[in-house]
Amino acid sequence: MLLLSSCWWKKEPPAGDLEPLRLGAMASMDYLPFVVAQKQGIYDSLGLEVEIVKFYSANDRDAAFQSGNLDGTVIDYTGAALQHANGIPLQIVMKNDGYFYLIASAESGVTDVSQLERRNVAVSRNTAIEFATDRILTQAGVSPLDVNKPEINKIPLRLEMLQNNQIDASVFPDPFASIALSKGNPSLGTTRDLGITVTGTIFSQKAIEEKPDEIRTLIKGYNLAVDYIRQTPRHYWKEILISDVGLPDSLVNAVVLPDFVYATRPAPKSIESTISWLKSKRLVPDTYVGTELVNMDFAAKK
Repeated sequence: MLLLSSCWWKKEPPAGDLEPLRLGAMASMDYLPFVVAQKQGIYDSLGLEVEIVKFYSANDRDAAFQSGNLDGTVIDYTGAALQHANGIPLQIVMKNDGYFYLIASAESGVTDVSQLERRNVAVSRNTAIEFATDRILTQAGVSPLDVNKPEINKIPLRLEMLQNNQIDASVFPDPFASIALSKGNPSLGTTRDLGITVTGTIFSQKAIEEKPDEIRTLIKGYNLAVDYIRQTPRHYWKEILISDVGLPDSLVNAVVLPDFVYATRPAPKSIESTISWLKSKRLVPDTYVGTELVNMDFAAKK
């Protein structure tokens, strides 16, 4: 019965002749419904060919997007707004549901955000990592200016340094957050606690104009994959969590998945807080308000 119910989407009729889509992503929970839809045949059933291109560097991902080698990509709002403010024609078509954790080193003795004053909290400068760090600190009444923020861009290196107590804390997305927590490092707060999202899926203006049916079908498949993730026992698709998300086999059953929802547009407060933070760091002009950064046609209203 489980096997039969897990294949119900195959009754969906193909959407017609559709062009392929190339979607960029980095290993994270954010793009899990996309890869589930691809690997479990949901996109095939909808008549859409989706190539998911994996990146291990945000710079490489952004270069591929700006050069036209990708139609779209999963990205943080800070990166999307920075490119948009610099004249790159793009729009956020939907939010994604992964969240970020501020995690302390188990050996640091830090158990509360208030203890991070004058401590080393590693960041990737001017990214969602630093944005989430600043928001969690500020929410707890700690000024980001009172924290030492060494720049360590590579997440695996930050995780190794955290484990070796070479830094006191850092912000991590999954799967790295779950790995850190499994080793006894405490979580001090998450973007979920703040009620904000920090990542979304963007498409180039060219793709939006030339492939609107493909993007709508991509989102339809995403929503079907959300149903699949909710309804299907994890052991049927655990290999995706291991090979695509990067979770160790030992954590597949223990990791807490995000509360994946059907594709929706980002909440205005998430975009507004991102732009406000970028302005405070003089990374975008004071006149930039993000007009048309969010596409209003493809995903449902938050």
